[in-house]
Amino acid sequence: MTFSAEKSNMIEFKDVHKYYGDYHALRGITATIKAGEFFSLLGPSGCGKTTLLRTIAGFEGISSGAVMIDGKNMEGVPANQRPTNMVFQSYAIFPHLTVEQNVGFGLRKDPRSKAEKAAAVAEALEMVGLKGYGARAAHALSGGQRQRVALARALILKPKVLLLDEPLSALDKKMREQMQVELIKLQRQVGITFILVTHDQEEALVMSDRIAVMFDGQIAQLADPETLYRRPNSKQVADFIGTMNFLPAQILAEAEGRVEVEAQGFGRISLTADQVSVAPAGANPAIGFRPETLTILFDGQQPQDRESMATVEEVVYYGDMTYYDIKLDGTTAPMRLSMRNVFGRPVLDIGTRARVAWSPGALVLFR
Repeated sequence: MTFSAEKSNMIEFKDVHKYYGDYHALRGITATIKAGEFFSLLGPSGCGKTTLLRTIAGFEGISSGAVMIDGKNMEGVPANQRPTNMVFQSYAIFPHLTVEQNVGFGLRKDPRSKAEKAAAVAEALEMVGLKGYGARAAHALSGGQRQRVALARALILKPKVLLLDEPLSALDKKMREQMQVELIKLQRQVGITFILVTHDQEEALVMSDRIAVMFDGQIAQLADPETLYRRPNSKQVADFIGTMNFLPAQILAEAEGRVEVEAQGFGRISLTADQVSVAPAGANPAIGFRPETLTILFDGQQPQDRESMATVEEVVYYGDMTYYDIKLDGTTAPMRLSMRNVFGRPVLDIGTRARVAWSPGALVLFR
């Protein structure tokens, strides 16, 4: 997805800290989220992503700093007076109410007439693909339908920001993938800011305009999905987002915006400055690359760039893809390689010697 940088800021975090006693849960969060953006907070359990989401909603206070929504400081503003609404991981559906009663629950104190409220409920149900389900008992719904009811109940109040706390985690794989696409379409339709908390890297990459990757209460990198995947700024981010291979490397020289390295299994390589990670990797520099950037060459194929020899050590067949663990000549640890299973392309056996093509442009240096 693409996102215009010209839109105004909807959320601003200004040096936000949060303590629970001696535990430092949020450590100087500074970031902005644009109006109309689909934004994800991604990280492992305990990294602070849900705590940060709850500071937007007003369910958690902050120890210092500021949380701004649409240009207004939220200090002292209770949750029910903020222009936000949240869809919880559990959906929080009332099983004893019908679908339309659940969706209209937040309109109980709304001054609109009964007919206007009914029209708003019908509009919200149609928006999430549940037209005609209003009279159905909530306990009779599937997991995907309950998720839609929770979305409709949140959207009927027309918030400026919709907060999503791992709303798809309870669904099976097929339903989760279907709902990911439906959420993307819904966000485009309503045009408001969506903020998703997830620990699922693939989910964040599929759904987001931008992603903040969090570790230990801090944002390690904030970027669009393609930048995060292709140019992670640290070994920690690279290892968390998808699968990344690492080869030991030695830095030989740096001059005029280029870095010369010697990489185990690849030999001498010249990289551009934008292929070098920002965060230092310490005393063990390494070259990183994704499984799909390696290609097995079959009889008669010529490499587009560079070529190395390898031995196949493991084969995992997934139908559309085959994943190989290969050991490049001159290396000590296996690397992961992925190949799409097009018609006529053989699946190699364990122990096969293979020619492997790769491009220096797909590499990242972590130093």
